Amino acid sequence: QDILGNVEMGILPHPPYFPDIALSDYHLFRSMAHGLADQHFQSYEEVKNWIDLWIVSKDDQFFRRRIRTLPERWEKVVASDGQYFQS
Repeated sequence: QDILGNVEMGILPHPPYFPDIALSDYHLFRSMAHGLADQHFQSYEEVKNWIDLWIVSKDDQFFRRRIRTLPERWEKVVASDGQYFQS
C-alpha cells in the first residue's frame, strides 16, 4: 500500500477471476493478433523473432497509454459482474 500511495494508485476490491481483466488480453494480445493476420511461421525461432521485432516496433506510448486506462477498465469489469460490455 505504501508503494501504491507513491504512484497515486488506489486499491481496487479483488473480484472473482475474470479473464477480461488480464493485462495480456486487454491490449497486448489484441494488438498483436492484428499483426499476426496472414503470418505463417515454419519454426519456433521465426515466431520468437517476429514477437521480438513486434515489441521493439512499438513506441513507449503504446504501452503507457493502455496501462493508464487499466484501472477504469478493471472497475467496469467488476461492476458488470463479469457480463459482457462494450469498451
